[in-house]
Amino acid sequence: MTVAYLGLGANLGDARQTLKDVVVCLAQQPGITVLAKSSLYVSSPVDAAGDDYHNCVVVVGTTLDARALLELCLDIETQFGRERSYRNAPRTLDIDLLLFGDEQIDEPDLVVPHPRVTQRAFTLLPLVELDADVVVPGSGRARDHLPSVAGQRIEKVMVCQCPLLGSRAPQRASVR
Repeated sequence: MTVAYLGLGANLGDARQTLKDVVVCLAQQPGITVLAKSSLYVSSPVDAAGDDYHNCVVVVGTTLDARALLELCLDIETQFGRERSYRNAPRTLDIDLLLFGDEQIDEPDLVVPHPRVTQRAFTLLPLVELDADVVVPGSGRARDHLPSVAGQRIEKVMVCQCPLLGSRAPQRASVR
């Protein structure tokens, strides 16, 4: 079984609910075991316009190879209404294969680690949250890249679990 990290993002529709639903969908797929999920983050679009993105990272154990996992992710995107009208268009769902074990793959339609995993706060912060020592093959520890993304706006979305409040209103805390 290979451990893979998937970056999930959405900024159309009920993005927050979509990400929750995608984690359930992933858990139901043959050859996939969901091992962990990061907190939910909200971030500004990178190199694009549009509403803020909701993002998280999911760790899966898989018996699939990297290409089959990528194809599964693309199929799930389509099931959730993903359209590819232009580069960096707003989307109902984006699933990026960030890491696949310690493999480095460089093919025209499959690059692992994801080529921008160390350049984006919305992938680095959840990765480090899940594993402070996670290594990005060819680039070193993910946490060592955090200073380079310190200027990117990102907020960790927390859900109040306090039983005295009687509600689960979202609370936001800046994660810089």
